Amino acid sequence: MATDFKSIPLIDISPLLSKCDDPRMSEDPGVAEVVRQLDQACKVAGFFYVKGHGIPYSLIKEVRTVSHKFFGLSYEEKLKIKLTPASGYRGYQRVFENITKGVPDMQEAIDCYREITKGMYGDLGRTMEGCNLWPRDPANMRALMEEYVSLCTDISRNIMRGLALALGGSPNGFDGERAGDPFWALRIIGYPGVSTTNGHATSENDIGCGAHTDYGLLTLINQDDDITALQIKTLSGEWISAPPIPGAFVCNIGDMLKIWSNGLYDSTVHRVVNNSPKFRVCVAYFLEPNYDAGVEPLDFCVKRTGGKKKFERAVYGEHLVNKVKNNFVM
Repeated sequence: MATDFKSIPLIDISPLLSKCDDPRMSEDPGVAEVVRQLDQACKVAGFFYVKGHGIPYSLIKEVRTVSHKFFGLSYEEKLKIKLTPASGYRGYQRVFENITKGVPDMQEAIDCYREITKGMYGDLGRTMEGCNLWPRDPANMRALMEEYVSLCTDISRNIMRGLALALGGSPNGFDGERAGDPFWALRIIGYPGVSTTNGHATSENDIGCGAHTDYGLLTLINQDDDITALQIKTLSGEWISAPPIPGAFVCNIGDMLKIWSNGLYDSTVHRVVNNSPKFRVCVAYFLEPNYDAGVEPLDFCVKRTGGKKKFERAVYGEHLVNKVKNNFVM
């Protein structure tokens, strides 16, 4: 469970990635040290930075550059890919259309999900059926983001191997029916800067995204290098900033990992407050369980936490649909 931490740890995961295909990876001292750091970070904060992940810094920056270009277009142009229920909740939302716990957020965004074809998951998948909507301008946005998603998926799955070891299981503990065929989500988010009147910031711009936890397993946050806006809440209620570290991702764990770990790892509350006058971009990648996975505390995690299951079984797809249907003002 998250405690009253004062900073977010930075973890070099390159030793873990170099051994992820080795069946004896858990015996490697370098892997063991990364696993120890991941375990400590998840127990203390639920958040950590990762470096040594292998995604080129040039690509990380280009993802944000292209996002800035899109958000700089006219609303008329951006609304050509407007999010609707008919699109499987994929596409563009205007400022104040995204809702967090009933309060409109000061952000605009494009939502993308792993595509679901008709009938793929029966009734469970019907709400999320659809293809991602991409703008014509910038012309390279679709290809760039699809490459980025592929790389983020690979890295996230390998981090999950480290987290499986950290929890006391085997490195493939989240494969198979749990997350062997993972769903994913991508949110390309733009946060308007604070406007000023007579030199004073106006309050209407304060909350870019209200306090919340993430839905799935693991999030990789790619944020502009020059603006600090992400904040993480401690148990005492203090908000700790997560300033950008160029080339590193901010990572956090989600609701489904909280359930599987029986609360050993918590999905920590966080929010976004852009107090800068500059427009901020954040591209958040979410690794999720298999869409139809049943999620309940793992037996060995139950033993580590006193022998009693703290959470009821959840079906990931149902959890996602419940969240998505309440996230937008249409």
